[in-house]
Amino acid sequence: MLSRVANSIYWMNRYIERADNYARFISVNFNLALDLPPNVPEQWEPLIVATADHYNFFEHYPEANRENVLYFMTFDVNNPNSILSCLYSARENARTIRESISKEMWEYVNQIYWKVKDRVEGSKSWELARYQGFLEEIKSGSQLFYGIVDSTITRGEGWHFGQLGKLLERADKTTRFLDVKYFTLLPNVDAVGSPLDLLLWSSVLKSVSAYNMFRQQYKVVNPTNIVEFLILDKGFPRSVVHCLTEAEQSLYAISGTSFDHGYSNLAEKKLSKILSEVQFTEIEDILNTGLHQFLDAFQSSNNDIGQTIHDTYFDLKPVN
Repeated sequence: MLSRVANSIYWMNRYIERADNYARFISVNFNLALDLPPNVPEQWEPLIVATADHYNFFEHYPEANRENVLYFMTFDVNNPNSILSCLYSARENARTIRESISKEMWEYVNQIYWKVKDRVEGSKSWELARYQGFLEEIKSGSQLFYGIVDSTITRGEGWHFGQLGKLLERADKTTRFLDVKYFTLLPNVDAVGSPLDLLLWSSVLKSVSAYNMFRQQYKVVNPTNIVEFLILDKGFPRSVVHCLTEAEQSLYAISGTSFDHGYSNLAEKKLSKILSEVQFTEIEDILNTGLHQFLDAFQSSNNDIGQTIHDTYFDLKPVN
């Protein structure tokens, strides 16, 4: 497969996943807005801090209030990670490789981009309920896209590059959902472990569609169990360890390397290494290290894997 085509498939899937996760990030606060006591103000700045977009945000906005953060994360073209920007980038990647993907994939990516772009005008005056409906459309749309991919694409190199992009993005964003809780300020120190604190943790679960599966596995809703589920659970599709396991399988399938013979390039080595580290980590190790510190280190390693995949497969120089 041409490196240009592989790169576009990888990033098309990664941008679709990013748009989906940004809709879920905003849902964290929408879930809270329905349940918070009236004396506790909404907090919007933790969303842009956890996604590492706060530097860009404050270059364009004076205050991290609801209206500004919502527009920045959904429709602002000055934010390369906004939902609209991600869908535009996904569409452009799909457009350049129309001959390498299914007709249904291209038509859907094109359709959802224009659908969102048409919503920009007047969006600043939307009521809460309309924004919630819009975010649900984005989340449902991404699931529909993956359904189209799974039912129309041969399980060859292209499919595996798409899986790789989706899963690395999802692993990164799952850790950032947990980091939203770290950056959210409680009214006072005594609130740690209180019903309000557990409400914040539960909103994180709901935003990654993990609440029902979590409750089937754990009888008690507490921070330790939630962190363990979202990072270490091998069966839940948005957990960090599950995403890395599936990504590793796709990465080795691309090179045709057998697990029995070890890695064949630096990207495989780095991904297998971080997966092994997470697999052999226990929840006590994470909490002793410090949750934020563990998540921050993982995000750096995950970004490094993405760069190494680019160097290995997409940045190929022509042979003279």
